[in-house]
Amino acid sequence: MNIIFMGTPEFAVPSLKILLNSRHKISCVVTVPDKPQGRGLKVSESAVKKFAIENKLKVFGPKNLKDESFINEIKSLNPDLIVVVAFRLLPKEVYTIPKYGSINLHASLLPRYRGAAPINWAIINGEKETGVTTFFLQDRVDTGNIIMQNYCEITEEDDAGTLHDKLMELGALTVYSTVNLIEQSNGKPPVYKQNDKEATPAPKIFKEDCMIDCNKPVEEIYYFIRGLSPYPAAYTIYKDKMIRIYKSGETNESTSGKPGEFKVNDGKIFISCSNGMLEILELQLESKKRMNAKEFLNGNRGLFK
Repeated sequence: MNIIFMGTPEFAVPSLKILLNSRHKISCVVTVPDKPQGRGLKVSESAVKKFAIENKLKVFGPKNLKDESFINEIKSLNPDLIVVVAFRLLPKEVYTIPKYGSINLHASLLPRYRGAAPINWAIINGEKETGVTTFFLQDRVDTGNIIMQNYCEITEEDDAGTLHDKLMELGALTVYSTVNLIEQSNGKPPVYKQNDKEATPAPKIFKEDCMIDCNKPVEEIYYFIRGLSPYPAAYTIYKDKMIRIYKSGETNESTSGKPGEFKVNDGKIFISCSNGMLEILELQLESKKRMNAKEFLNGNRGLFK
């Protein structure tokens, strides 16, 4: 099939790669425009664009997806299918162009966790499994008819980073299988509607959402830290200093201080929560590097006195 691929971050690259290495044709790649980043405002390309250029694919980075010249360019390529992985909301003028429509890969078992941060919220909410979903695009975000789903266990060792990588690879295989199914069925694969009553939100997470509320129970804070690690990272303010916490462990110790207070015992760092103590295993003081508890105490023991 003649496919147009649309995506931006690293999460989308394996899906593009598996299609590029298949019998299908990638006629072009659409991603976000380059943008200046950092102190030197050096122009930064998306992970998808870097991969596309390395593989000599045609790349578009439109600022406006409703731009007439962009729409005409997409039409001129006469695509059978648009495949979207971690990109922007497509206008109807674009997603209806291909012969077989447009599909999207989402990192959850829809209709659960509709939104921008499904991986983070699944862990924050203590889920034991999640997965990926491919579906046909329609006007409302993450609401189209489901084509395929694959499940993934969330283990106690997983944080948002490791789960991201698992779903990235599972997602690529699911995209490939979905494209083949659409081809085999002449654009009419078996689908089923989402039940909006079962939908749960996964809104974008901002810095102010990442502050730890130590008035909550140990278990909730434990999942919160895992769900935000390694990025954007949960944090607390202690003695007017920001401390990011990347890894923690539940304990059976009863609390011995006010919520949010730190305690050092036998070379270990603990923070008081509403119903007990949470052990802090990896953390980062503002303007410093990420460290394990032992390394941190070697240079910052006085902070917790």
